[in-house]
Amino acid sequence: MAAPEHPPGARGWRRDLAWVGLATGATYLLSIAFELHERYVAWVARYEHWEVDELPLTLAVLACGLAWIALRRRREAEDARRRHARAEAHVAALLAHNRELSQGLIALQENERRALARELHDEFGQRCSAIRAEVSWLRRCAAGDRAGMLAAAERADHAAQDLYGLVRDLLRRLRPADLDALGLVAALQALCETWEERSGIACVFLPDAMETPLDDAVNVTVYRIVQEGLTNVLRHARASSVKVMLSGRDPGLLRLTLQDDGRGMDVGAASRGLGLLGATERAAAVGGVLAVSSTLGSGVRLALCIPLAGAAHGWREAA
Repeated sequence: MAAPEHPPGARGWRRDLAWVGLATGATYLLSIAFELHERYVAWVARYEHWEVDELPLTLAVLACGLAWIALRRRREAEDARRRHARAEAHVAALLAHNRELSQGLIALQENERRALARELHDEFGQRCSAIRAEVSWLRRCAAGDRAGMLAAAERADHAAQDLYGLVRDLLRRLRPADLDALGLVAALQALCETWEERSGIACVFLPDAMETPLDDAVNVTVYRIVQEGLTNVLRHARASSVKVMLSGRDPGLLRLTLQDDGRGMDVGAASRGLGLLGATERAAAVGGVLAVSSTLGSGVRLALCIPLAGAAHGWREAA
């Protein structure tokens, strides 16, 4: 195994220290050989009125001070290198996390596209074929089979209704239409009611006064985070009730809280799935923070804080 390499600076200061030691030892030996001190004393005696004999101690103090400064600068340089190394490691970890998140979100997007394509192919094709078959039957019955025509028309109407329902569901997955038609509060109320009917879990929506109008990006972010939170409750929480609270009463700050009474989880040990990672990134995209807190047996709490137009500084501490 090769010996670990030392940085050039580590070798340089040791070499310089060795040269200083050699120079000091050589000076001492020369002083003994030529009695330099006695000669120096005899020389400075002529300049006693200038206090030249005090120079050695002064210069020694100066040398010690310069050595102390050099030592401090060396330690500062080492601290700077360590901070730089830690910063580089932190940046590398962030890049790896962002790369993992991007790959997960791309995979999630591709899965959603695959599911949409499958439904479009299977459901649309089937219902369109049914409508075409009924229309063909209507043409054959046009000669006089009134009962057959009415039955075919009824089946075609049912197929068209199913097709319309499918289109509406797909559009809702692509873009929550209730946001455009009803606004955020009414759209969340409709979402909670629909989810309660489908899941059988009680869902209470408690909106508060909204002092500041919200832009479209914030509306979509809040809606999608509530949607993802309710999906996680249905999949993992084993809860009997969920409470969703929305408040814009604080100046310049929108707060959303989603609390269930399920089995909870160990937030420190649990890894966030792609859904929560995507929700966290959605919140960050509008300048917000999404916090997850839970203890085993006490449910999970999602807390979202989003600064609005004119938000005061320091809202993150309030969150």
